[in-house]
Amino acid sequence: MMNKLYGLIICFFTALLAIFLSKYIGITLLGFERSPLSPIIFSIIIGIFLSNSINKLNKFNTGFKFCIKYILKAGIILLGIRLSLLDFYTYGTKSLLVVVPCIISTIIVVNYLKDRYNVSENLAQLIAVGTSICGATAIVALAPSIKAKKSEITYAIANITVFGIFAMFLYPILGNFLFLDNDISVGIFLGSAIHETAQVAGSGMIYAERYLSSNVIGIATLTKLVRNTLMVIVIPLFAHKVLSKNDHNLKFASIFPYFILGFIAFGLLRTFGDYIFYSLNNSGSLEWRNFVDAVKHSAEFLLIIAMSAVGYNTNLKQFKELGIRPFYLGFIAATVVGMVSAFTIMILVN
Repeated sequence: MMNKLYGLIICFFTALLAIFLSKYIGITLLGFERSPLSPIIFSIIIGIFLSNSINKLNKFNTGFKFCIKYILKAGIILLGIRLSLLDFYTYGTKSLLVVVPCIISTIIVVNYLKDRYNVSENLAQLIAVGTSICGATAIVALAPSIKAKKSEITYAIANITVFGIFAMFLYPILGNFLFLDNDISVGIFLGSAIHETAQVAGSGMIYAERYLSSNVIGIATLTKLVRNTLMVIVIPLFAHKVLSKNDHNLKFASIFPYFILGFIAFGLLRTFGDYIFYSLNNSGSLEWRNFVDAVKHSAEFLLIIAMSAVGYNTNLKQFKELGIRPFYLGFIAATVVGMVSAFTIMILVN
């Protein structure tokens, strides 16, 4: 019991350190208004480094596993507060025209190439959802449903982090070149082609500062929210697809990630709360905004705690066994998302 508690405490303080490093490097050193470097990747790195350097930490595995099993799901549930259906409606139609082909094409390409690159079914699906939907959030949401290994989760997140950061700096320039100062097209391109929400925000700020167009940040973020929303549909389908290969009699209801219903519930709460407090009753709008912000921060913090546990539970020897091939697959997936996004915008939006 005490080892479980100590494991929780270790993950808690690791999360605090990861947040500090994210802000210090992204804001203080790099000068961004919001750090484009997710604390999630720092929490995983710290966990991996310490657990593979200090063998005695293994005795706290019960606490680490508790974080992965329960705190992770709690964080995903609270993430639903970020998604208002009113936001979805604003740019929903145009964004969906781009986002859906990106998701479908990425899934098809990854599944077609996974055997050629000798990538496991679980890791391939984690790369697919992380690249096409919403980065680390989609990866950690799908992982418990398909019973992915800690090393596979870590590798998939490293994949989308590396290519997402690269895209964050390149795509604002490419977007301006392709769409000639069309804010809507550029915003949808950044929001649909870059993996992490923080990276999308960072790329939007880069574009705004370089090309004096502040509207792009909002459009890119809303497009990203549309992608995030589709996680509710894609995650259960992926879980069923992966697990049914090993059990042909598997019933969808038996593996449905029911915590996704909590995610939807918080999305509906945000929608009705926004309507009530902003449209009907302005007197409570400040309190409602503070509540939403508190839930957002709580969700993010819980996920950082859970991912630090993933780091502590990851053995580098297992990580090495996966080899370099999954990175090739991740690069192809990231390239496909960018290309499909650009061509779809040119044809249907621009």
